[in-house]
Amino acid sequence: MSSAPTTDREIELLLSQPTPAVVECLRRLDGEFMVLGVGGKMGTSLAVMLRRALDSAGKKSTTVYGVSRFSRSEARAELAGFGVKTLPCDLTHRADVVALPAVANVLYLAGQKFGTDAAPGETWLQNVVVPALVAPHFRSSRLVVFSTGCVYPFVPTNGPGATEATPVAFVGEYASTCVGRERVFTHMAGAFGTRQLMLRLNYSVELRYGVLVDIATKVFRGVPIDLSMGWLNCIWQGDACARAIQCLEHTANPPRILNITGPEKLRIRTLAEEFGRRLGHAPVLTGTEAPTAWLADASESLALFGPPAVSTDEMITRISEYVRAEGRLLGKPTHFEARDGKF
Repeated sequence: MSSAPTTDREIELLLSQPTPAVVECLRRLDGEFMVLGVGGKMGTSLAVMLRRALDSAGKKSTTVYGVSRFSRSEARAELAGFGVKTLPCDLTHRADVVALPAVANVLYLAGQKFGTDAAPGETWLQNVVVPALVAPHFRSSRLVVFSTGCVYPFVPTNGPGATEATPVAFVGEYASTCVGRERVFTHMAGAFGTRQLMLRLNYSVELRYGVLVDIATKVFRGVPIDLSMGWLNCIWQGDACARAIQCLEHTANPPRILNITGPEKLRIRTLAEEFGRRLGHAPVLTGTEAPTAWLADASESLALFGPPAVSTDEMITRISEYVRAEGRLLGKPTHFEARDGKF
């Protein structure tokens, strides 16, 4: 595909293209917007989509704030180049948090996943303590809190997946802290009457990162693929961002819970074989598929927002071409195959 993006800026423009539904949503919402954790894997795409959609909605003067520690200094310049107002902030410091403008619309993406097993204390600090500092400050905001499908137990692979009513589990340190994040925000919503939505996402995929990229690169490099997890759900990052923005209109008190992922259960063996066909490398498969996996039923969000704009086949096509061209990756394996909750 000759028009395929190759640079990081081109990829961000692809990921941040707002849908008509997002533009219409932002026409209806009042106030300014803030992305907490804008320096993470999805934060930039989300903030830039907000900026582009607000421009399209005739709200060029509405500010989009991007908040992060900005450990990668060039991220500030990149966001500024897209029209996002950056605010350096360490959310573990109360003084930094209370200095932030208390805007009407907040998307909370802050947190830690990778390195949890090596530094569990830091993970509890980021995923549980930080919400206790953030939630009171934004008590009057609409607040969409990013969570994960990892809060659910493993469910049978021959079923529809976990629904929003499925009781949470504590599969490993990371999942436990994510339950903690939800519990703290929910407690604060009760205390202050804040309208919130817990967005349980699994898994966001783009060209440089995600479960499909992990599978494709292992096929391309001849690295064995463990089939133990067996099945997964995923969604294109642009679609995940679009749904997250639209979730601002569905915040509630008590907080609403919403699964965000694609409409299909995807078999890892089938994905590996398809990437093998497209990349010209036979996959190396190991292990035996377990009868359970982390799977979510996204029926509720699909009823609200419709099908994703980017299909599974289109994701596979885009990623195959990018991997074959040896495009730059983020170098953060998802560890989708882990069944012990260690990341």
